Amino acid sequence: MSKIIQNYLARRVLSRTAILVIDTLMIVFSCLLMYLIAYGFEGLTQDVRRDGTTVCLLLIFFNTIAFVSLRTFSGILRFSSFTDLLRIVYALILGYAATLISIVILMKYNEVFYLSTQTFISIFSLNTFLMIFSRIIVKEVYETITGNNIKPVNIFIYGTKQAGISVAKALKGNNEFKYRVLGFISDESHMVGKEIMGVTIHENNDNLFRILESKDVRTIIVSPQKMDEIKNSTLLSNFVDHDISLLTTVPINEWDGSLKSREQIKDIQIEDLLPREPIRINMLDIASNIEGKRVMVTGAAGSIGSEIVRQVASFNPNSIILIDQAETPLHDLYLELNEKWKFLRTEIVVASVSNHSRMDKIFSRTRPQYIFHAAAYKHVPMMEVNVSEAIQTNILGTKVISDLAIKYNASKFVMVSTDKAVNPSNIMGCSKRICEIYVQSLAKHFDKNEGKKTQFITTRFGNVLGSNGSVIPLFKEQIKRGGPVTVTHPEIIRYFMTIPEACQLVLEAGAMGKGGEIFIFDMGKPVKIVDLAKRMIKLSGSTKVKIEFTGLRNGEKLYEELLNQAEHTKPTHHEKIMIANVREYEYQEVIQKIDSLIRSSYEYDDMRTVRKMKELVPEFQSINSPFETVDRVLEKIAKESI
Repeated sequence: MSKIIQNYLARRVLSRTAILVIDTLMIVFSCLLMYLIAYGFEGLTQDVRRDGTTVCLLLIFFNTIAFVSLRTFSGILRFSSFTDLLRIVYALILGYAATLISIVILMKYNEVFYLSTQTFISIFSLNTFLMIFSRIIVKEVYETITGNNIKPVNIFIYGTKQAGISVAKALKGNNEFKYRVLGFISDESHMVGKEIMGVTIHENNDNLFRILESKDVRTIIVSPQKMDEIKNSTLLSNFVDHDISLLTTVPINEWDGSLKSREQIKDIQIEDLLPREPIRINMLDIASNIEGKRVMVTGAAGSIGSEIVRQVASFNPNSIILIDQAETPLHDLYLELNEKWKFLRTEIVVASVSNHSRMDKIFSRTRPQYIFHAAAYKHVPMMEVNVSEAIQTNILGTKVISDLAIKYNASKFVMVSTDKAVNPSNIMGCSKRICEIYVQSLAKHFDKNEGKKTQFITTRFGNVLGSNGSVIPLFKEQIKRGGPVTVTHPEIIRYFMTIPEACQLVLEAGAMGKGGEIFIFDMGKPVKIVDLAKRMIKLSGSTKVKIEFTGLRNGEKLYEELLNQAEHTKPTHHEKIMIANVREYEYQEVIQKIDSLIRSSYEYDDMRTVRKMKELVPEFQSINSPFETVDRVLEKIAKESI
């Protein structure tokens, strides 16, 4: 029987006309009852009835206009929210104010007409009560009949400014959310101890967690305004470490009038909990360098390359050439650009950067002025077992693009490198260090001997949050499946930054570079990967997902460096960007060794090829890799030569 009633109510709702008629009848009832109370049956003389009828008709007329204007009848009664009730109050104030003005004018020209102020206020009060109370009753009755008796979740709201109060009001006025607001949290000392909406404001200190436990609060909703203020501090992560679930809402300007659905409340992402300060970039300087230029981006379909493309597109370049081997993501990016930047001249090229003849044709036709070289194989374990591919794509590809940049007089060549190039312990890192060596020696050679105008800039940074193959998407998928979350080693640490920040720094370094520099970025404090995994598990609300240690993979370090011991840095005008003083190589020596290395890669003799890499980069010491045997051979040769 209960199910039948639920199904019936789910299909049936009062029409807007019916709601308007009911609201009008409430006006009539309020007038009749208040006049009856004021005058009694015996006091309802013909004159009083005439005046009362006039007042009632005026109230119906003006309030109907107000109801229609503010659409008080457009919602479904059983889903009425605080905003809907507030709209009713506004409409009644407007309707009654217009009626009062009309009555004052009527009394001026008709001295016989009479209405006491007390009666008018009583009618307004009863009318307001009936309209609000009726909606609350309908809402409660519906909840009871449908058996929707899910126990509400006790929550605190973090933030006591307008955004936080708006969130609390929206949650209180809409039963869909099933949240019970039991308190607020504030960082402002003058607000602590006061009350908002009948609940106390608490300070964010150690005592707060005892209060949360005593009130059975395991969830905190952070207001969108407060989220912007503290997302890069340690305040949020402290809650997660105490097993408190964190939620936030979309910005208030995206509420579409009110907070109406569960989709507008979202989980706080792990990216918001990393201990790092946001990076600020002077985008005007970057724009002046790129505006009106022909820009080429290699590796354009990758995480970094695609974000560089998006940011470059916003700076009004003359044209942009996208080069990548990955057909589908490149096509997706092309569609995105066509949608967001309809008038931008865009060309997509499916090609390998190591194909010299193909790249030469592209350069001769497009004549790029600004080149962002992000094409590279980057996965450490994969490159340990695909040595030749790492050399042919990373090293040969960089050589081809940088040589063509000089041949076709490009203004700037900006290469994306990695912190794994510092004291490399794997093939991928060493291949990127050789790329750095080649680009820097090339820049020095042509600047000194031929005066070529191409400026070569290298940027070096660590792991990028959310990039293809990074740990965060992997952990999210593992948690979704119920675990285990796999971490290679309990002590492994990494530096992190967001994709947009990394790309902004690449653009900034490109703008400030004069040629030959290797720019490194201040990436804040390194993060323990196991701590990252623990926080992600806690954020998911799961208590059963376990962490499993799988052991270091081939070529993997416990920690990454941005500089080796022989290097030091010079500051730039941007506090987050520094110039690394690195060992410089002579171009003629470098070109011979790199050409020999590339030829060796086509023989697919990994041990011989890796030996050539180690001879070119002496600090390359393999870790947890079969190529450690090459290190021992080279050490033996070095000892014998002493």
